[in-house]
Amino acid sequence: MFVAEKLRAENIAEYLLYMWQVEDLVRAFGLDIDKLERDYLSRFDSLDAKQQADLRQWYAEIIDMMRSEGVAEKGHMQICRNVIINMSDLHDRLMQSQKYPYYHTAYHKALPLIVELRAKQGKDAGHSEMESCFELLYGVMLLKMQGREISNDTAKAVEIISAFLGSLSDYYAKDRMEPLEF
Repeated sequence: MFVAEKLRAENIAEYLLYMWQVEDLVRAFGLDIDKLERDYLSRFDSLDAKQQADLRQWYAEIIDMMRSEGVAEKGHMQICRNVIINMSDLHDRLMQSQKYPYYHTAYHKALPLIVELRAKQGKDAGHSEMESCFELLYGVMLLKMQGREISNDTAKAVEIISAFLGSLSDYYAKDRMEPLEF
């Protein structure tokens, strides 16, 4: 919860990846708050009793959302889908404006990789470019957590797509602080 709040305020891309990780963590514990608390949350012994109770409550609310939204086994909560939608909308506005040439350059550098990625994923028109980019980053993150190697081509693609999403995240934060002019 504390990490999520900090990331949401500071870096929306990292927040989304974190929330996808939270969804997978909750699934790994079978959406069972007692098991999650016993086997995972109990590790946070540096938290005081109030913080531990708040953290348990936050995870319980995540579990409730996942159940009510039908994403207990796969998919993403609406709060995560909203981030993708908001980032896609901002991306479209940035691309339609001539005021953000650096962003245009970052996107056009990433575009061939995004096209290739979407072709490999077999994604349809209803699946956004943003979601494809985040799926790449999340998949690579999981591979690294498992100690598996990634190819040089994948590492290069991650570097370019990360730079693109980093730029978008920066504009997202700026737009939240004071609306951008397009």
